[in-house]
Amino acid sequence: MIPISYNVRSLMVRKTTTLATAGGIALVVFVLAAALMLSAGVKKTLVAGGRDDNAIVLRKGSGNELSSSIESPTVSLVLAAPGVKKDETGAPLGAGEVVVVIAQEKLGAEPGQVSNILVRGVTENVLKVRPEVHLVAGRAPKPGTDECLVGKGIAGNFRGMALGEKFELKKNRPVEVVGIFEAGGSSFESEVWTNIETARTSFGREGLVSSITVRLESAAKLDGFKATVSTDKQLQLEAKRETTYYEEQSQGTALFISGMGWVVSIFCAFGAMLGAMNTMFAAVAQRKREVGTLRALGFSKFAILFSFVVESTFLAVVGGLVGVGASLLLSFARVSMMNFSTWQEVSFSFAPTPKLLIGSLIAGALMGILGGFLPALKAARTSPIEAMRA
Repeated sequence: MIPISYNVRSLMVRKTTTLATAGGIALVVFVLAAALMLSAGVKKTLVAGGRDDNAIVLRKGSGNELSSSIESPTVSLVLAAPGVKKDETGAPLGAGEVVVVIAQEKLGAEPGQVSNILVRGVTENVLKVRPEVHLVAGRAPKPGTDECLVGKGIAGNFRGMALGEKFELKKNRPVEVVGIFEAGGSSFESEVWTNIETARTSFGREGLVSSITVRLESAAKLDGFKATVSTDKQLQLEAKRETTYYEEQSQGTALFISGMGWVVSIFCAFGAMLGAMNTMFAAVAQRKREVGTLRALGFSKFAILFSFVVESTFLAVVGGLVGVGASLLLSFARVSMMNFSTWQEVSFSFAPTPKLLIGSLIAGALMGILGGFLPALKAARTSPIEAMRA
């Protein structure tokens, strides 16, 4: 086999074309990795809002909380079902919640630009039902007041949603932000939490809740709880594990992002492969005499074919490593976009995982193999006599 040092020397001699080709592949890998990281970030953010030992109950046939409507007396029946965990006082850990979406002016954007914010009307025991949520600033709202908590993902990004400020939940119904909370990076951090009665009276939802969330004694208790809730035909309810529900909510947005990323990457990859192919064809033309010498020294056609493919693959891997390295910088960034299930703006982060980074790098290497094969085949078929006369 031809030594690898021969290929390295060849690439170093053609620095300009080498850098241009590697840069093109790096860009493709960067775009692909960024899209996959953002898609993974969407799933991570939305699924992180659920717990395996939590169950969410919706009206049967409802796709999400916004389209679900349950009468308030039903809440006590659900909380009395077997498998629901009790707190230290013996009260069931669960509550009905009201979910609505409001339009709010976004700061730092064009004047008058608004975006959708999800408002969740919660009960006083919400932090017991969701122990992963905790305050990072301010205090909890006082019962019976028009006070609210704001997730740290949107705090200060919308008009009136900084600590101590007020905004209108609905016209002539202002609420005051008294606390900022975090929820482990989940989509809850892009919500406003207010007293359930405040949400009900503001939006005409008296006597209704959108969903019922309960803590189970253990994750294994879901089947028994689900059977009790779902078999009562009068209630017309369905129960799901909370992680399952939020995973379903993430599918549309994640699929859109990854799909767009693949489409852009495929077009870019086509250009990058053409660039790699042109680089290798130029190398073959410039090194025709070298190829003839290698054949005269006894190297086989396969050895020359393999050597040129290795050279293009090495070039692609170097570019891929640069692209993957650059994509890792995105892990420090956060972006906001629409959740297609709830039509709310949610703050996401890029989530790099070894699997998708390695996959992006492999995609870059494949570009090098495909882009270098035809030039390598031409080099392998070069006649030693013609090459020496060149």
